[in-house]
Amino acid sequence: MKKIIILLLTGLVVYSCAKVPLTGRNQLAMVENAEIMPLVEEQYAQALKENKVVTNTADGQSVVRVGKRISAAVEAFLIQEGYQELVETFEWEFNLLESDQVNAWCMPGGLVAFYTGIMPVTQNETGIAVVMGHEVAHAVASHARERMSNGLIANMGLSVLSTAMGQNPSMTQQIFLQSVGMGSQLGMLSFSRKHELEADELGLIFMAMAGYDPREAPTFWERMSSAGGEAPPEFLSTHPGPDRRIERLNANMDKALKYYNPQ
Repeated sequence: MKKIIILLLTGLVVYSCAKVPLTGRNQLAMVENAEIMPLVEEQYAQALKENKVVTNTADGQSVVRVGKRISAAVEAFLIQEGYQELVETFEWEFNLLESDQVNAWCMPGGLVAFYTGIMPVTQNETGIAVVMGHEVAHAVASHARERMSNGLIANMGLSVLSTAMGQNPSMTQQIFLQSVGMGSQLGMLSFSRKHELEADELGLIFMAMAGYDPREAPTFWERMSSAGGEAPPEFLSTHPGPDRRIERLNANMDKALKYYNPQ
């Protein structure tokens, strides 16, 4: 009986795998993005309520402009590569929120928030594009769905979101916040670091697709690594070390430059 259960679980996991665009990495996808969206929309609305939205400023408009440019380029590429269904899950929104946090994040569906604290580090629209490409990559790679799938199985032995919400809503909410990067990720550090490096690789390509020079990315991360002095910014708290990150960016630069078409 035990062997049969293991075989059934193995088959379920294999059946519930997806591939990340461009990198081709297999990922667990037992929770659909559509299942997460009600939680996502609620949490995003809460973030906009709790922080002053300053999208009507010059910096705010730059965030919106870069976000639209990158998301449009990425969607065109994904449609060309046969990812129409993935594109249909996006509901892009870009907001700049007033906060000293040196941070930015993207929820499933493409709901993006930048904090004003990160803007001095970006310096210009190319710097914004480095961060935006990275955040858009999280949505394209469905990292939150993957973390949610792994978190539900690891913590609750469940793969159905509705069942988890019914049995333990507080635990499910905690796993969700960890999955989208808004909660403590100590239990997901290995996933987080793997996803951050993948988002760096994809983000480098995505900014290049939109006509932003990817060669500016390592310079941005050098500024980011020194922005917090002794304590790293929240944006780096669960991330790979800056030296490793910059090394990987440079290693992927030739690949990104193939997509670069200056505008």
